[in-house]
Amino acid sequence: MAMDKCKDMDEVKMIAKKKGLVAGRVRDTTDGIQFTKGTNNRLVVISWEEFEEYLKKRNLAVYRSNGWLKIMKA
Repeated sequence: MAMDKCKDMDEVKMIAKKKGLVAGRVRDTTDGIQFTKGTNNRLVVISWEEFEEYLKKRNLAVYRSNGWLKIMKA
């Protein structure tokens, strides 16, 4: 299964919105991020701007494959 890097945050937000996902940070961490439906008590919903900052800070990128999103090293 090929993973393609999302071209920009607009694409990431569009795919996430279709799946009912928002940006999240793992509670009690400084930089653990992932996508969430906002119902997991271990995650705090964050802004897309904050999410993008974490990606840049940690040299991460969002990849897509068959409608799935995955955060990996850029």
